[in-house]
Amino acid sequence: CLCHLQVHLKMNGLNLSELCCLFCCPPFPGKIASKLAFLPPECSYDLKADENSSTKFKMTLHEKADWQYGDREKDLFESFFVRSSRGNRIACLFVRCSTNARFTILFSHGNAVDLGQMTSFFIGLGQRINCNIFSYDYSGYGMSTGKPTEKNLYADIDAAWHALRTRYGISPENIILYGQSIGTVPTVDFSSRYQVGAVILHSPLMSGMRVAFPTTQRTWFFDAFPSIDKVPKVTSPVLVIHGTEDEVIDFSHGVTIYEKCPRAVQPLWVEGAGHNDVEMYSQYLERLKQFVSVELVN
Repeated sequence: CLCHLQVHLKMNGLNLSELCCLFCCPPFPGKIASKLAFLPPECSYDLKADENSSTKFKMTLHEKADWQYGDREKDLFESFFVRSSRGNRIACLFVRCSTNARFTILFSHGNAVDLGQMTSFFIGLGQRINCNIFSYDYSGYGMSTGKPTEKNLYADIDAAWHALRTRYGISPENIILYGQSIGTVPTVDFSSRYQVGAVILHSPLMSGMRVAFPTTQRTWFFDAFPSIDKVPKVTSPVLVIHGTEDEVIDFSHGVTIYEKCPRAVQPLWVEGAGHNDVEMYSQYLERLKQFVSVELVN
């Protein structure tokens, strides 16, 4: 409703004139979309150069990272930087959760976290579903340089993919793209252009306008993040996950994305879950294990 939109715009620093620009001034929507979608937190980690390598860095977590494990698990981290095609320095993290993992997950995180805050989750997820995890911070997030924009999102995941392929030699068929919330945007864009092992879309959005204005029925030329128009081009198996009570990206987004996927598998609709607690439900891990260990193997 309009009241909810006004609150959301106010929280993200948008004023009435900028809202008018969304409809009247085509050059400006990118800036407005950035304010609506990106909420980079205060950096929760440091990356310091490894004395024994010019290309590796040691990750030091701050208190706000809320690390849930011991020092031994930190030995599973490999941190480094890559340069995107748009010139930004992108922080990357490889978490070697399993010595016999067939799949590596290329994880694109949500909009209000950075790599440091995701480390505990990565350890737990990777160990439970027997996958290694590779992730990166978007431009303007964590220790990545630049500003968070839609174009940078696409360049960032391209750079991360290239690093995963060249640095670790992992074949495309053994890479699962996982996008959560805003992370589904680069995930859909990339997988619409390249064949990958599989795709997981966790709380996906159809487009920016459809989030801000739920009655939107078409993709306008100034719309941001038009995943709904790209997902029909995804030829890899796609698992869609969404909470039925999502208060940020309505459940209908997940349903419509699922319906548009040519190779969608049985989705996971988590009854009663919101936007940020899907992982707390037991069926979340159960469905991921089934998808990774059974459906993708057979």
